[in-house]
Amino acid sequence: MTFKMKKKIAILGSTGSIGTQALEVIEQNPELFEVEVLTANNSVELLIQQAKKFQPNVVVIANKDNYRLVSDALEDEDIKVYAGEEALNQVAEMDTIDMVLTAMVGYSGLLPTYNAVKAGKPIALANKETLVVAGEIITKAAREKQVDLLPVDSEHSAIFQCLVGEFMNPIEKIYLTCSGGPFRGKTLAELQHVTVDDALAHPNWDMGAKITIDSATLMNKGFEVIEAHWLFGLPASKIDVIVHPESIIHSIVQFEDGSMKAQMGLPDMKLPIQYSMGFPNRIKNNFPRFNFLDYPTLHFEQPNTEIFRNLALAFAAMEKGGNMPCILNAANEIVVEAFLKRKISFLQMPEIIEQAMNKVDFVNQPTLNDLIETNNETRTVAQLLTENKI
Repeated sequence: MTFKMKKKIAILGSTGSIGTQALEVIEQNPELFEVEVLTANNSVELLIQQAKKFQPNVVVIANKDNYRLVSDALEDEDIKVYAGEEALNQVAEMDTIDMVLTAMVGYSGLLPTYNAVKAGKPIALANKETLVVAGEIITKAAREKQVDLLPVDSEHSAIFQCLVGEFMNPIEKIYLTCSGGPFRGKTLAELQHVTVDDALAHPNWDMGAKITIDSATLMNKGFEVIEAHWLFGLPASKIDVIVHPESIIHSIVQFEDGSMKAQMGLPDMKLPIQYSMGFPNRIKNNFPRFNFLDYPTLHFEQPNTEIFRNLALAFAAMEKGGNMPCILNAANEIVVEAFLKRKISFLQMPEIIEQAMNKVDFVNQPTLNDLIETNNETRTVAQLLTENKI
């Protein structure tokens, strides 16, 4: 396998879980990839370490308060240093970038991803909130610019891999698999008193705090349902979620003849990261291999949406459309932060999200500005709800 030249990669969110693993992939394949841009929000020390090691053309620290720390540390390096959200939005448009890996967490990834798409950059998409909040706008822009949206989430990467060579064959259904998180099988009574530490103890995946809490509430899976809707053009009736505790089957496609394809492997995010960066080529690696004898039995069950109500709320938001998924996401970001700060309980999270979905004004055909306003309004409403002020 040969590439014509190295791909120059911009990693938006290089200090998070996906970003750091992407850098591992790049380090293992120096003949294929090089780092063009690194960005972070507040992780100053790690960003500086990454910049010195990988020598990107540009570094952006989103929090302007940290600019001097980064700039001073890199003053002897041949690296341009910028700060602020505007710089973050603009840097993804650089002519020298061959691919943008959007690894930022939450709503903050929306505008940089949108700008990269408008600039015609192929996207390795690890920021699911971009499609949750503005799926119609992003996918329309990608079609107009003929930009590839290559999924990095393990479940969507699995679906994508199963569809290679099958694009002319209609899909009957897709099954997004789900570990069930640390509270699989728990009752509402048992969930009354779970702690932040309990929720952060994911059984299979090593992720950042926000995504780990989303996995515990099944909101992460709800977001993935909405993301799949936009990535693969499927209605809710053709998207199902199945709990699979071992996380070996990453997702399944069922075609209209009844046959099914599954993508399998050990739970390791470096594989879908590498696949998206190297597509359409598969890159040889030394990642651990799956052994069937280590997993003689695989288990499957239905998720309980009466207990894990966030998944049901996500399906409802997707079917309502408009700015409702944006409301869902903004409210969720507020309640997860409040839960991590121990201000609200685990079971209060879906309650507050549902209240916000009922209180914030609905817009049927939102523009990007409408979504920005919706995000701001929802955050205010959800914040007041967490403080019991409304």
